[in-house]
Amino acid sequence: MADQTLRIEVRHLDLFYGQVQALKGINLQVMSGLVTALVGPSGCGKSSFLRTINRMNDVIPGARMSGEVLVDGVDVYGAMDVATLRKRVGMVFQKPNPFPRSIFENVAYGPRIHGQRKPAELADIVEKSLRQAALWDEVKDKLHRSAYTLSGGQQQRLCIARALAVGPEILLMDEPASALDPIATARIEELVHQLKTSYTIVIVTHNLQQASRVSQHAAFFLSGELVEAGTTSDLFTAPRDKRTEDYLTGRFG
Repeated sequence: MADQTLRIEVRHLDLFYGQVQALKGINLQVMSGLVTALVGPSGCGKSSFLRTINRMNDVIPGARMSGEVLVDGVDVYGAMDVATLRKRVGMVFQKPNPFPRSIFENVAYGPRIHGQRKPAELADIVEKSLRQAALWDEVKDKLHRSAYTLSGGQQQRLCIARALAVGPEILLMDEPASALDPIATARIEELVHQLKTSYTIVIVTHNLQQASRVSQHAAFFLSGELVEAGTTSDLFTAPRDKRTEDYLTGRFG
């Protein structure tokens, strides 16, 4: 297992959408070399929390936050510009969202934006990223076909490759398998397991079995609050808070 160091620290985070408070006083630490799963019922603040880490909420009208989000000790809402932040903190969304371009151009897009123009180096980045996303063998002979010719599961792995192509250190995944069939879901879970040796991963999932399979740490959100966090095994087998126990045993959610 990779060295475990503090990668992300969130302190006293409040988030509002207009007058509605979506997150209430969140404090959470995320360690490197581990997968941290955010679990809880729909609408509890999991995805809103994930989006605060790379400032995706900035684009939502009326969104405002207070508190601190630190990546490697640097406040991402203070001393770090958004372009640098999003290069270091990649994001994979719930539904595959490839660009209307070729498979190759989807992966090359980010490196081009960041100034990489040399064809041979771009080709190397594309191949490496597709290999990391366990997609290379399936697409190496059709790189110049539209990304839309791929299956849903392949499109999601392409989006993961696209996120990896700019060399992030942290990968945020917002229910990355919820739109996929069981076989494609298993591929994504296997991929998360492989990637955790190289990346710090935070994954939102509504699927408790998936959280127990892919994560080593877990955090339970409810009504905008972080109820408790700890190792996945402790959270699932010996929750400290009755609300966590009630959710895990299916009493609500």
